[in-house]
Amino acid sequence: MTKKELTELVKTKRSFLCVGLDTDINKIPSHLLESKNPVFEFNKAIIDATMPYTVAYKPNLAFYEALGISGWLALEKTVKYIRSLNQPVFLIADAKRGDIGNTSAMYAKAFFEKIDFDAVTLSPYMGKDTVAPFLEFKGKWSIILVLTSNKSAADFQYFENKEGEKLFERVIKTSASWGSTDNIMYVVGATKADSFAGIRKIIPNHFLLVPGVGAQGGNLHEVAKYGMNKNCGLLVNSSRGIIYAGKGKDFAERAGNAAKKMQMEMEELLEEHGVV
Repeated sequence: MTKKELTELVKTKRSFLCVGLDTDINKIPSHLLESKNPVFEFNKAIIDATMPYTVAYKPNLAFYEALGISGWLALEKTVKYIRSLNQPVFLIADAKRGDIGNTSAMYAKAFFEKIDFDAVTLSPYMGKDTVAPFLEFKGKWSIILVLTSNKSAADFQYFENKEGEKLFERVIKTSASWGSTDNIMYVVGATKADSFAGIRKIIPNHFLLVPGVGAQGGNLHEVAKYGMNKNCGLLVNSSRGIIYAGKGKDFAERAGNAAKKMQMEMEELLEEHGVV
């Protein structure tokens, strides 16, 4: 999916919602455990209920890898199901890979060829070699971790050099030259809303993937105030707040309602900022 297509999808759906498919088999409704593939059945129901309100889905691979081969099969089946709906949607592999050389190239092949994702999250700690193989795939995206929403992010990300430049700022400035606004996004946590304005001075036109709204305490209006650009430029992720909105047999309906509520808030913000 190109940047133009993603931007048009945001405007068409009047939404910049990304639903995180962090499907924990210990949290899905008990009646699904009787099915042959409970993780997929849960995902399918969530997707059917939330598709009208979202522009992206982001499975966190840890929840699938923890189940071994059955988890990988559920992930692959989930992606194939989304693609079978023939609706434009942006698929992110939240894999946080970070290696070099042939290893990185194999990761890229896995996520972009074997499983049809549009993007993958990457740790840039090892430098350009980590990201370069992913950028060779036309129409695919590298989403680089720069400022995360976890409490211990400050251990490294806010380290300042003698010129007063923070580490996360250095990562943005350096990595932006590796690709373009058409194939690089950045992860910026919603709990760091006060940093969005400074980040936008460095990368005014890149898309930002923003986790941390909802359960982690991030504020959607603050994110939009400081992080939205003229084309929106945001994908705001919500995982637990949507997929676990209900625990009974009406879990999918409740997830749909939660997604719709967030989409309506996003529509107001898009109108307020003159995007739609």
